[in-house]
Amino acid sequence: MSTVYDRLGGAAALDKAVDLFYEKVLADDRIKDFFAGVNMVAQRQKQKAFLTMALGGPNNYTGLSMRRAHSPLVERGLSDGHVDAVIETLAATLTELGASPADIAEAGRIANSVRDDVLGR
Repeated sequence: MSTVYDRLGGAAALDKAVDLFYEKVLADDRIKDFFAGVNMVAQRQKQKAFLTMALGGPNNYTGLSMRRAHSPLVERGLSDGHVDAVIETLAATLTELGASPADIAEAGRIANSVRDDVLGR
């Protein structure tokens, strides 16, 4: 059985998706302020490793837990609405790259599965 990672096209596809995703994030007034001052080269690398692992690819993620990584953002007001915006942006990115509706939905479910950790609940 193939994974979302495989069906999306593996490492090259995830690299492209994460780069496009952050272009969209940084243009989105709902969430862009959370990335002010962030080293986006490093952020992209962390996100690529995390999404690769989360979508069923090789697990090379060595970053912080979702709860720990996002706790400073929660202190700055990160909320369900912001998580919704991120998931919407992920879906828009995958749609633009030609992913199937089923794979987009599965990626959204996977992203939503860490919501409580991201929000420190």
